[in-house]
Amino acid sequence: MDRKFVMAGLGYALVGLALGIYMAASKNHSQLVTHAHIMLLGFVVSFIYGVCHKLWLQNVPARMANLQFYIHQLGTLVLLIGLFCLFAGLVPEPILGPVLGIASVIVFSGLVLMKVMFIKYTRT
Repeated sequence: MDRKFVMAGLGYALVGLALGIYMAASKNHSQLVTHAHIMLLGFVVSFIYGVCHKLWLQNVPARMANLQFYIHQLGTLVLLIGLFCLFAGLVPEPILGPVLGIASVIVFSGLVLMKVMFIKYTRT
């Protein structure tokens, strides 16, 4: 599971850096919020989850670990695509607002599941 998270995180890093380079070159920073979320939620959080799995969560049942991975990735992808569409002016906020809210709750539930796994499957 650690490798899946790290690979996903590195994928987000590539996308986030490419978006950052594009914004710098074009001097159009309208996607700044999207860029920040890609780098933090996509890259940093996925990478940290991978480190947690590598260092402390080797005993987590595969089904639970996979569920947490896919919850985080689903919520993150929907949130990032929604933010991109919002700040590109492709979809109006009244339509995207609820989608972004639901995606945020999905990402949050992934974090709650990570916390549960960390409490249940690590020793102090």
